[in-house]
Amino acid sequence: AHAAELPIASEALESHVTTEVTKIDLTNRQVTVKGPHDKDVTFQLTEQAKALPNLKVGDQVDIYVTRAVAYVLNTKEGGAPKASEESGTIRATKDNPNPGGEAFRQVKVTSQIKKIDLNTHEVTLLPPEGKVQVVKVEDPDLQARMKNLKVDQTVDAIYTEILRVETSRPAE
Repeated sequence: AHAAELPIASEALESHVTTEVTKIDLTNRQVTVKGPHDKDVTFQLTEQAKALPNLKVGDQVDIYVTRAVAYVLNTKEGGAPKASEESGTIRATKDNPNPGGEAFRQVKVTSQIKKIDLNTHEVTLLPPEGKVQVVKVEDPDLQARMKNLKVDQTVDAIYTEILRVETSRPAE
């Protein structure tokens, strides 16, 4: 039999902020934008921000942040707790020369099921840090599926964050 992964829950949250560039320091690779309550916020950019010289004071900046978490049950037994992280960036292309891009970070935490209590709807998990956590299962659909769980199976919590920045210039 092959081990399978079964999605058991997920949720996502997206937010969007529109602001304006108020200052650019090309030498130090810093961009300042209008922040909340008219307090400026300065960002330090890396060498990867190749289109920085194209940015101008007054350019509009749209910042989108997406945060998501998904829980996946591994049906094989005997998996070990562990954690891994991936990250990456996508920059402006020749089709869209405006400064901007996208960055993502994904962290996967695998915890091992140590105890299942069907009466209280609680699952005891051993994460990589080694300190057991008791999780209360609130969702009635997930509570019904708890009878299929087995001690020593693993549950992956996959956290994903995506930051997307788009810039545009007001028409002159």
